Amino acid sequence: MNIDLAQLKFDSDGLIPAVVQDADNGEVLMMAWMNAEAVEKTADTGLTHFYSRSRQKMWLKGESSGHVQEVVQILVDCDADCLLVRARQKVAACHTGHRSCFYRDLEGNEVSEAVFDAAEVYGDKGKS
Repeated sequence: MNIDLAQLKFDSDGLIPAVVQDADNGEVLMMAWMNAEAVEKTADTGLTHFYSRSRQKMWLKGESSGHVQEVVQILVDCDADCLLVRARQKVAACHTGHRSCFYRDLEGNEVSEAVFDAAEVYGDKGKS
Protein backbone atom coordinates (compact mmCIF):
# COMPACT_ATOMS: atom_id res chain seq x y z
CA MET A 1 0.00 0.00 0.00
CA ASN A 2 1.56 3.30 -1.09
CA ILE A 3 0.83 6.25 1.18
CA ASP A 4 1.49 9.88 0.23
CA LEU A 5 2.32 11.35 3.66
CA ALA A 6 2.63 14.82 2.13
CA GLN A 7 -1.14 14.92 1.58
CA LEU A 8 -1.89 14.34 5.29
CA LYS A 9 -2.35 17.18 7.77
CA PHE A 10 -0.75 16.15 11.04
CA ASP A 11 -1.39 18.33 14.10
CA SER A 12 1.27 20.42 15.86
CA ASP A 13 2.44 17.29 17.71
CA GLY A 14 2.86 15.40 14.44
CA LEU A 15 -0.24 13.27 15.00
CA ILE A 16 -3.41 12.45 13.07
CA PRO A 17 -6.53 10.79 14.54
CA ALA A 18 -7.40 7.37 13.15
CA VAL A 19 -10.82 5.80 13.55
CA VAL A 20 -10.80 2.02 13.15
CA GLN A 21 -13.91 0.45 11.66
CA ASP A 22 -14.78 -3.22 11.18
CA ALA A 23 -14.38 -3.81 7.44
CA ASP A 24 -17.16 -6.38 7.36
CA ASN A 25 -19.98 -4.88 9.43
CA GLY A 26 -19.09 -1.16 9.78
CA GLU A 27 -18.86 -1.20 13.60
CA VAL A 28 -16.59 1.53 14.96
CA LEU A 29 -13.98 -0.30 17.01
CA MET A 30 -11.69 2.40 18.37
CA MET A 31 -9.97 5.71 17.83
CA ALA A 32 -6.24 6.25 18.33
CA TRP A 33 -3.48 8.55 17.14
CA MET A 34 -0.92 7.91 14.42
CA ASN A 35 2.30 9.72 13.63
CA ALA A 36 3.92 9.49 10.18
CA GLU A 37 5.91 6.41 11.21
CA ALA A 38 2.75 4.62 12.42
CA VAL A 39 0.96 5.42 9.15
CA GLU A 40 3.88 4.06 7.14
CA LYS A 41 4.26 0.96 9.32
CA THR A 42 0.53 0.26 9.10
CA ALA A 43 0.65 0.55 5.31
CA ASP A 44 3.81 -1.58 5.05
CA THR A 45 2.77 -4.42 7.39
CA GLY A 46 -1.01 -4.51 6.94
CA LEU A 47 -1.42 -4.38 10.74
CA THR A 48 -2.44 -1.25 12.64
CA HIS A 49 0.25 0.71 14.46
CA PHE A 50 -0.45 3.77 16.57
CA TYR A 51 1.38 6.40 18.59
CA SER A 52 0.75 6.46 22.34
CA ARG A 53 0.64 10.02 23.65
CA SER A 54 0.96 8.81 27.26
CA ARG A 55 3.88 6.44 26.62
CA GLN A 56 5.43 8.63 23.90
CA LYS A 57 6.07 5.68 21.61
CA MET A 58 4.66 3.76 18.70
CA TRP A 59 2.80 0.50 19.35
CA LEU A 60 1.34 -2.37 17.38
CA LYS A 61 -2.33 -3.01 18.14
CA GLY A 62 -2.45 -6.47 19.68
CA GLU A 63 1.20 -6.61 20.76
CA SER A 64 0.15 -7.67 24.30
CA SER A 65 -3.09 -9.53 23.60
CA GLY A 66 -2.61 -10.94 20.13
CA HIS A 67 -5.82 -9.15 19.12
CA VAL A 68 -4.39 -7.60 15.96
CA GLN A 69 -6.21 -5.60 13.31
CA GLU A 70 -5.63 -6.68 9.71
CA VAL A 71 -5.96 -3.60 7.51
CA VAL A 72 -8.25 -3.81 4.50
CA GLN A 73 -8.23 -0.13 3.49
CA ILE A 74 -7.08 3.26 4.77
CA LEU A 75 -9.21 6.26 3.83
CA VAL A 76 -8.49 9.94 4.42
CA ASP A 77 -11.21 12.52 5.04
CA CYS A 78 -11.91 15.56 2.85
CA ASP A 79 -9.66 17.84 4.95
CA ALA A 80 -6.87 15.23 5.07
CA ASP A 81 -6.71 15.58 8.86
CA CYS A 82 -8.32 12.28 9.92
CA LEU A 83 -7.97 8.67 8.83
CA LEU A 84 -10.51 5.87 8.65
CA VAL A 85 -8.88 2.47 8.88
CA ARG A 86 -11.10 -0.38 7.73
CA ALA A 87 -9.82 -3.57 9.35
CA ARG A 88 -10.61 -7.10 10.37
CA GLN A 89 -10.35 -7.32 14.14
CA LYS A 90 -9.07 -10.46 15.86
CA VAL A 91 -11.16 -11.04 19.03
CA ALA A 92 -11.58 -7.49 20.38
CA ALA A 93 -10.27 -3.95 20.07
CA CYS A 94 -10.76 -2.69 23.63
CA HIS A 95 -8.42 -3.37 26.54
CA THR A 96 -11.50 -3.75 28.79
CA GLY A 97 -12.49 -6.97 27.05
CA HIS A 98 -15.16 -5.48 24.81
CA ARG A 99 -15.09 -5.87 21.04
CA SER A 100 -15.39 -2.10 20.57
CA CYS A 101 -14.07 0.73 22.75
CA PHE A 102 -17.52 2.28 22.33
CA TYR A 103 -19.33 -0.14 24.64
CA ARG A 104 -21.15 2.25 27.02
CA ASP A 105 -23.52 5.19 26.79
CA LEU A 106 -23.13 8.60 28.43
CA GLU A 107 -24.96 7.38 31.54
CA GLY A 108 -22.34 4.68 32.03
CA ASN A 109 -24.55 1.79 30.97
CA GLU A 110 -22.83 -1.00 29.05
CA VAL A 111 -24.49 -1.53 25.67
CA SER A 112 -22.46 -4.63 24.83
CA GLU A 113 -20.87 -7.45 26.77
CA ALA A 114 -17.17 -8.18 27.11
CA VAL A 115 -15.88 -10.92 24.80
CA PHE A 116 -12.78 -11.80 26.84
CA ASP A 117 -11.52 -11.44 30.41
CA ALA A 118 -9.25 -8.39 30.39
CA ALA A 119 -7.69 -9.26 33.76
CA GLU A 120 -6.50 -12.61 32.40
CA VAL A 121 -4.87 -10.93 29.40
CA TYR A 122 -3.58 -7.67 30.88
CA GLY A 123 -3.70 -8.00 34.65
CA ASP A 124 -4.42 -4.63 36.31
CA LYS A 125 -3.91 -2.79 33.00
CA GLY A 126 -7.23 -4.24 31.77
CA LYS A 127 -9.26 -2.07 34.14
CA SER A 128 -10.80 1.07 32.65
